[in-house]
Amino acid sequence: MFFNGMQLIFIVISIFLLCISGRRNALVNMAIIRIKNLLLRTYIGFNEEEISKLQDVIINMTIDADLNHAIKNDTVDKSYNYKIITKNVIALVQERKFKMLENLTQTVLDEIMKNKKVRFARVEVDKPHALRFAESVSIELEAAQDTKSKDSK
Repeated sequence: MFFNGMQLIFIVISIFLLCISGRRNALVNMAIIRIKNLLLRTYIGFNEEEISKLQDVIINMTIDADLNHAIKNDTVDKSYNYKIITKNVIALVQERKFKMLENLTQTVLDEIMKNKKVRFARVEVDKPHALRFAESVSIELEAAQDTKSKDSK
């Protein structure tokens, strides 16, 4: 099957327009929220000197959430409110004691993933000066909502 020049141009333009329209919908359907360098103090560690004093941790969160309502309606109601999740994370981290950075990171990730508008989240928690010759040590964990179980119900 052969195409003349005009047919080929029409096909290429049609494919391009399909890609753009699909990409435009994808941009509306996906939104990334980044909460950067949230500096908190908590009890973290298992050594005697760590247990007895508050230490700095730096939390970075990347959240892929459904923000269509906020995008279309410019209202807070029915939207994912990043101010609320930040307050919840602050309360969790400051009120609890953690032995392991891994557990702290998972606790923050679990709090984010409670909201069904969140499709994917990544959390990195830094513990500055945890090692003698390093600026910090960090743990990064990520999770995604299980869409298969939702679809099958």
